[in-house]
Amino acid sequence: MSDEEHQFESKADAGASKTYPQQAGTIRKNGYIVIKGRPCKVVEVSTSKTGKHGHAKCHFAIDIFTGKKLEDIVPSSHNCDVPHVNRTDYQLIDISEDGFVSLLTDNGNTKDDLRLPTDDNLLSQIKDGFAEGKDLVVSVMSAMGEEQINALKDIGPK
Repeated sequence: MSDEEHQFESKADAGASKTYPQQAGTIRKNGYIVIKGRPCKVVEVSTSKTGKHGHAKCHFAIDIFTGKKLEDIVPSSHNCDVPHVNRTDYQLIDISEDGFVSLLTDNGNTKDDLRLPTDDNLLSQIKDGFAEGKDLVVSVMSAMGEEQINALKDIGPK
């Protein structure tokens, strides 16, 4: 054994998978599912009658980042991928001219790698509230290596 100290490089994730398997028949409305490699929120689960091959089929969903409607038909007894979806709140510090936002994390650091949302309604609420000098808290949803601002809370004037 040596007397030297060992240094280990730490990464943000511990090598965990971005998805986990779940039986298709157990996925419910407002849950999440991966369709065509995209994380989606389930808006409708239709279970058709078992056919001649003996499987009921399911699923309609909306991409949580783009809002596009996707459809997948999976036998209810088969497994499908479900994304690990995290939602984090950050306080908005600044909006740069190039469309990036500066956010304050819980530990006091800043997060500067997020763009303003593409949703026009949310975008105008964020810009107007920031221009008026309000304290704004944005909710950032992250799944499968992607992050996007998806909600806004006004916590009062500065």
